[in-house]
Amino acid sequence: MDILWKENGTFKEEGLEQGESLWIQDQYRNDKAGKDSEGGRIIRPTLQEDISTEVAVIGAGLAGVLIAYLLQKQGIPVVVLECRRAGEGITKNTTAKITSQHGLIYRKLIMYKGEQRAWEYAMANQLAIKKYQEIIKELQIDCDYEVMPNYIYTLDDEQKIRQEVDAALRLGLPASFTKETSLPFKVKAAIKFENQAQFHPLKFLDAVADTLKIYENTRVTQINKNGLILTDGGSVKAKKIVIATHYPFINVPGYYFIRLHQERVYLSALEGWGQNKKDLDGMYLDADKDGFTFRKYKDYLILGSGSHRTGKYQPLDAYERIEMAAKKWYPEAKVKYTWSNQDCITPDSIPYIGRYSVRTPNIFVATGFNKWGMTSSMVAAMIISDMITGKENQYRKVFIPRRLMLSGSRVLLKDAAIITISLLSEHLKIPHDKLKDIEREKAGVIRYKGQRVGVYRDKEDKYYFVTTKCPHLGCKLEWNQNELTWDCPCHGSRFDYKGKMINNPAMRNAFDVCVKTKSK
Repeated sequence: MDILWKENGTFKEEGLEQGESLWIQDQYRNDKAGKDSEGGRIIRPTLQEDISTEVAVIGAGLAGVLIAYLLQKQGIPVVVLECRRAGEGITKNTTAKITSQHGLIYRKLIMYKGEQRAWEYAMANQLAIKKYQEIIKELQIDCDYEVMPNYIYTLDDEQKIRQEVDAALRLGLPASFTKETSLPFKVKAAIKFENQAQFHPLKFLDAVADTLKIYENTRVTQINKNGLILTDGGSVKAKKIVIATHYPFINVPGYYFIRLHQERVYLSALEGWGQNKKDLDGMYLDADKDGFTFRKYKDYLILGSGSHRTGKYQPLDAYERIEMAAKKWYPEAKVKYTWSNQDCITPDSIPYIGRYSVRTPNIFVATGFNKWGMTSSMVAAMIISDMITGKENQYRKVFIPRRLMLSGSRVLLKDAAIITISLLSEHLKIPHDKLKDIEREKAGVIRYKGQRVGVYRDKEDKYYFVTTKCPHLGCKLEWNQNELTWDCPCHGSRFDYKGKMINNPAMRNAFDVCVKTKSK
């Protein structure tokens, strides 16, 4: 029995993130009180037996749940395996914009992929918006769904907006040029997409997940080539497997660790923001990577910024920057919740949706959503469910994971350079920080018994020592002061200051943890 993948180490307790998103507050989720519910969510079982099914989906985020739902709707037996709880990975931290306008992407797609592939991308995402409407109506989901326009604005370059409008119109998208917005400042120009949407992502996911067979707190430990999946409690024999775990955890075959990196963004929910201000008429994102994103939810304004590659920490204080912007534009507003999110980025800005590799024809993958996980999750569900049921999907070719990426060659080379430098730095770069010089609530890297050791000093004068070698593939972890985490610049694994894993692709806690009090 050939083993395709087997876990290397494990974790018992996951790392703690610093913030809590608006979406996971109990008062904003569906109320399902009863003996089988907890905090407004149904308690789902852990796998404790050996079962078989047609399709096993690994990962119960939005993509995995939607893939399972569309398969089940077509009569395909399917089970979902989730190592935590459904929707409480990356999905819980999204801005939840349902839109086919993914930054200024369409001119780039036409230039590098051709008009046919650009059209496939555009129409797949437009269809995804309609599919959300169908499922919400079908299941009668109360998820605060609102039809809203989406805007990408610029403060300095009108020409790039006009070019993007022209490209979008060529593809049949609902685009228009404007200089009028409801933002609290003037813009140079904006592209407006009509009939896009926003919603509460976990209210939607909870309702869809309730129709499925999902095993939570069920950790996959091994996958065999014959479709046998071993977990920490039971096993699943499946004819087909879908990897929908945000970051693909099978390194070989597939080699997604060479073709993906991860990026972070920081968000705050503001209350009291609307006093003496005109209401937002849509969802907004700056075309500049260093700009701000805006959307409203009930009485809150969600304001975000500080995008950067995971492990390449640049903002001095992302949350402080958001708070300063809020005080400038909405002086009456107060920050109620803060959180962050992370997504996989592909070199050509198009997700990988399809067969995991040519060597694994019965394994499928959905990843690389490039911060547009709402429509991309639905696109993945439509394409993969069609592939499994043998239906032709006219949009799937642009998303094929093994495609040529001429437009992404520069990004691929940059990623390769970052990985090489990080690997060499872990072994060759000598740290210069001194333990006595590390300030409270700050971190540094010292040399201890011949090894590089990361040290965080908390406000109570305790020191937390961790090695800086990522357990995934050995890159050098970097400190993120925004989150008090150690982050990997190569592939995006993240660990709290105690060394406990927060985000994959690492599959275990990074380090042996040592805590001591400063000597008096």
